[in-house]
Amino acid sequence: MGITQRARGVLRRRDPELTLPPGIRNVVYGPALPDESTVHLVLDLGLRIGEVQMASGAGASDVTATIIAVVSAYGLPHTEVDVIYTSITVSCYRGTDLPPITSLRVVRNRSIDYTRLTDVEDLLRRITDNELTAAEAYAELDRITTAPHPFPRWVATLSWAGMAASLAVLLGGGNSPSLPLIAAAATALVDRIGRLLNRRALPFFFQQVVGGAVATTVALACYSANLLGNAGLAIAASIIVLLSGMTVVGSMQDAITGYNVTAAGRIAELALMSAGLIAGVVLSLYVGLRIGGNPFGGLDAQDLGRAEVLAPALHLPVQMLAGASTSACFALASYAPPRPLLAAGIAGAVAAAVHALLTLADVHTVLAGAVATTMVGFIGGIIARRLRIPALVIAVSGVAPLLPGLSTYRGLYELSVLGSPSGVATLMLAVATGLALGAGVVLGEYLAQPVRTRLGRLERRISGPRMSGPLRPTKRRLD
Repeated sequence: MGITQRARGVLRRRDPELTLPPGIRNVVYGPALPDESTVHLVLDLGLRIGEVQMASGAGASDVTATIIAVVSAYGLPHTEVDVIYTSITVSCYRGTDLPPITSLRVVRNRSIDYTRLTDVEDLLRRITDNELTAAEAYAELDRITTAPHPFPRWVATLSWAGMAASLAVLLGGGNSPSLPLIAAAATALVDRIGRLLNRRALPFFFQQVVGGAVATTVALACYSANLLGNAGLAIAASIIVLLSGMTVVGSMQDAITGYNVTAAGRIAELALMSAGLIAGVVLSLYVGLRIGGNPFGGLDAQDLGRAEVLAPALHLPVQMLAGASTSACFALASYAPPRPLLAAGIAGAVAAAVHALLTLADVHTVLAGAVATTMVGFIGGIIARRLRIPALVIAVSGVAPLLPGLSTYRGLYELSVLGSPSGVATLMLAVATGLALGAGVVLGEYLAQPVRTRLGRLERRISGPRMSGPLRPTKRRLD
């Protein structure tokens, strides 16, 4: 009896709120939102803008900040964004009495078009300045994403060829006119073959295998015919061109800003594409060794990354010109408009000059690359905000002259032709250099934020490294 009476007493004393119907108890009402159709339109607008940034190599933190800025501008303050490498999910909170509205978009196409990215950045500024309604912004975005490339595809092919020629000079081919020409011809051939294979929907891994094999075969054939004095430099130039479109900067930005899933996806893709390139180069070196009967195409240690010209006083100017040409050609091949094209050339010149000076001062190549790209990120962050262009264009283009194509080739040559285990250490040096380049750009962009508006004026809130999208974090209510 005692247990029964105590149980009845507990039931009499329980909280009256617990007797309310489940739909009324502890209700938390969400913010006042537009009608449901407008909410769906705004969410889709944010997703499509984020997709353009993600396809162009922007970091997950940039995409998240951009989508939050867009939806907040149109009256959706409580929105959560989840970005992974292949998809973007946006959920609008409406309180505990209504289910959230959630939208998802898969990022399938990763074709880089810096004109499209620049136009989207301009659209984003107009949205956050409340100059466009949601319907007007959606129509403008549709026009941007469906517009054709600003110039024909053959211009991009010539740009890739020009980039390879500039890299051949940058790596040490200034005294040999045939080296830049052969490197350019091999790269143009690789680009056209890659475009043909892409139409046949061949996976990109195998396209990298074919590209590495074709570039190496052309260089070795010209070397065997005495048309080329150093096949290694031509191969290294082609390797850098094939590596240049990969997301080294975005991978490091995601890893540093805490988006580990997206960083892992980018790094996995980077490793897979690099493996395809390595397979193509090693296959051609192995076949060339069997046919040629001697280890042709090797490199000496002193050939590492210095422009060889007749007058020693011209070394640094040639390095700067070759670096500027490399970055500008990469930006042009990625369909950059005139202002980003000029900024990319400046970034390449700065990167090549700083790296050359540090190398002459006997600074280790990894540290020299990190310092050079930090300068690129810092200067590019300031220039980009003043010219209203994406900092991502300057960052990725500025890194291109310093990508470790020569170290990659040397490691592969040592492993496949010489059979030396030292090739593993050389490849690890190439990996460390690539990571240092990406980290340096992200650090430089972060350091550029305090002087974004004018030199010497500190921002009170630093939002983290920003390569694309809004610089300042959007203020969101937490309740």
